Amino acid sequence: MKISIRFYNDHEVRAVWEEATSKWYYSVLDVIGAFNMQDDYGKNRNYWKYLKAKLKKESSQVVSATTQLKLVAPDGKRHLTDVMDMDTVRLLAMSFPNNRSMAFIDWLTRSDNSIDGQSRKKAYALFESGILDSIPAGTIVGLQQIHGYLFEGLYDFAGKIRERTIWKDGTLFCRVEYLKCNLEEVEKMPQNTFDEIVSKYVEMNVCHPFMEGNGRSARIWLDLMFKKSLKRCVDWSKIDKTDYLNAMRKSMTDSSDIRRLLASALTDDITSRELFMKGIDYSYYYEQEDNA
Repeated sequence: MKISIRFYNDHEVRAVWEEATSKWYYSVLDVIGAFNMQDDYGKNRNYWKYLKAKLKKESSQVVSATTQLKLVAPDGKRHLTDVMDMDTVRLLAMSFPNNRSMAFIDWLTRSDNSIDGQSRKKAYALFESGILDSIPAGTIVGLQQIHGYLFEGLYDFAGKIRERTIWKDGTLFCRVEYLKCNLEEVEKMPQNTFDEIVSKYVEMNVCHPFMEGNGRSARIWLDLMFKKSLKRCVDWSKIDKTDYLNAMRKSMTDSSDIRRLLASALTDDITSRELFMKGIDYSYYYEQEDNA
């Protein structure tokens, strides 16, 4: 099954794709937690037990439409979990006793139809397509192929090296007049050891070759180098968003923090479909605004 982990104001919302119905189903406990801004698994479970009994007495369609699929629980094991499709989550929100539920629905529906939502679906498909195996690791062309796949039809510059100088959050990236030359130098950098690969990744971040979508593309590009040279990849779920963003900002002058974070998250589980899907969700989460 295809697993997705989305983040609503830093609350984890797990979802699973069910092939038979061609739908995403969302963990009821995670949705309840988002409604109540509550991270305690036990409290969310007790609240849902109370609410489900109440809705059942009212003959609410919410209870009859709730089903069970296997998701990874806090104990690390897969358990049958109450889940709902999008329509049922909307019904639950309408019967919920606080206004935060509707803010969650606005976020959830927008996340699937936004550029990020559509691009994330393309990222999932990138694994299924088998294209990753044919992309030359550590090359500019390879990075362009990744970017083009993720953003084709969403940005008119998908896969194209930028022709303008860009800034982000006060950071000036490589000026366009030097970009072509600098990219050629980055491509020549070795990628045989962990330190060499991270150095190459850091320098590519300084270049920031696309108008948008650099981080999401470069993290897949980084993992390709790790897989092909070291038979390892990054378990992005082990790297906190704030720690990662701070380390990347600092890496322009000091890469020690990003090296430490990446080293602590390396795994040899390079063929895991679920690990890749989870990594995509965390990668896209890094790009969300803090108030998303």
